[in-house]
Amino acid sequence: MPILWIILAIMFLPVLLALLFFQVAAFSFTKLGLSPLGAVLLLGLSLWGSIVNIPISRRRLLLDEENPRPVNNYIFYYPPRVKEQVISINLGGAVIPILFSLSLLDKVPLEQTFLAVAIVAIVAKSLAKIVPGVGIRLPAFIPPIVAAITALILAGNAAAPVAYIAGVWGTLIGADLLNIPKFARIGAAVISIGGAGVFDGIFLVGLIAALLA
Repeated sequence: MPILWIILAIMFLPVLLALLFFQVAAFSFTKLGLSPLGAVLLLGLSLWGSIVNIPISRRRLLLDEENPRPVNNYIFYYPPRVKEQVISINLGGAVIPILFSLSLLDKVPLEQTFLAVAIVAIVAKSLAKIVPGVGIRLPAFIPPIVAAITALILAGNAAAPVAYIAGVWGTLIGADLLNIPKFARIGAAVISIGGAGVFDGIFLVGLIAALLA
């Protein structure tokens, strides 16, 4: 019987940890001024929205030429291989955090906030790595921590909302927007701004920022 309880505990431990994390995360967003219901909705929409990518542009990429096509016995034509690349914006990792951060602007000193955004963007740009065929990879914890430290130094009592805004905007600008010219090098069929590789950092911004509240 004790073995059965141990097995059940092991099976349900990931679920319990996930529920605990969700509860802590929802509580964290209430520290940024949301009601408990609003915090749950924002968190739920962010997690659900992480799988939703909204296309904003398409372009064709010219790939290496292969498989020569014979025109006659002496001439071969090498047709170019063309691949379409869709650039999209992630609902949970970009759209929702941006909209929420806009609602915080009336609570922060703008000059210090924009300076914090610039600092986080520089750090994110320096850490972002282009992974061919995959996308952009970014250490998840670094931008939120930089945003938190910068906000504490620059904003004082307004550190929490400044950290959130700087973390969201700085990460998106530094990791994604400033790397748009390099998107062709990735070669992936779909590139998501605020999506895989960057979403974790954006999501952690809210949790770390709330610790400052």
